[in-house]
Amino acid sequence: MASIRQIRRRVRSVTSIAKVTKAMELVAGSKMRRSQTRALAARPYAEKMMEILGDLAKQRGEDDDTHAFLTVRPNNNSMILFLGPNRGLAGGLPSNMNRKAAAFALEQEAPPSFVTVGRKSRDFITRTGQKLVAEFTMAEYPNLADTLPMTKIVIDEYESGRVDRVFLLYPKFVNTAVQLPTVRQILPIVPQDIADKTVEDIDYIYEPSAEGVLSELLPRYIEMTIYQAVLETEASELSARMVAMRNATDAAREMIDTLTLVYNKARQEQVTKELLDIVGGVEAMKA
Repeated sequence: MASIRQIRRRVRSVTSIAKVTKAMELVAGSKMRRSQTRALAARPYAEKMMEILGDLAKQRGEDDDTHAFLTVRPNNNSMILFLGPNRGLAGGLPSNMNRKAAAFALEQEAPPSFVTVGRKSRDFITRTGQKLVAEFTMAEYPNLADTLPMTKIVIDEYESGRVDRVFLLYPKFVNTAVQLPTVRQILPIVPQDIADKTVEDIDYIYEPSAEGVLSELLPRYIEMTIYQAVLETEASELSARMVAMRNATDAAREMIDTLTLVYNKARQEQVTKELLDIVGGVEAMKA
């Protein structure tokens, strides 16, 4: 059994760790609420844009020119926009995202290229030797302007013909305890997939024409899809970190209780041994 001094030193060490994890939990929790609000607020706009885009796609005639974003080419090369946590101490979220990225890459006919957002996703791609086209570090509370460089690289790679498919891999925020690794194809856009998700049957009138609105809306749709994924990633990371730090704090407190019990037992044994020594010495003097 460890000595009383060692147990006391261990209790002080675990207590210090519990204070740090509790502080990190409070910081992540305060940031998480704002990030969750931003992520949830962006969903109705993205859903409405998807609805309008699906209605525009249905109004296109067979003889209309096909937009480059709607052109389906043979999938010889693909690219994955990989959004992951920016820092560690986020529980199992980084490893779950990395496993999803590795599994999805193996499903492709040819090794895909990657554009990473977040340090953890970049570290995983470089460590596994995958082709890295560009890397970005996600800012705190990002806005649409922060995501435009990512969108530009994605669109440039697709329009130049260097890639035939672009997929978006990000952690979808479900709730504070659940973040679901999700893969979406963002290029080429499949109008039928979008049209099937529309729930309202409204007869929209577009000016100057449905084709003109569609051409302007398609790049905005890509921008909004990436921006929403960035917001979901931020909310997922902060939620995962808060839960991980809460679990670490609870585990530290349980360890403190266990060590305190061991310390009391060791102290009791020491006191009992000292009393026995005193009693034995008194009996020896009497003899």
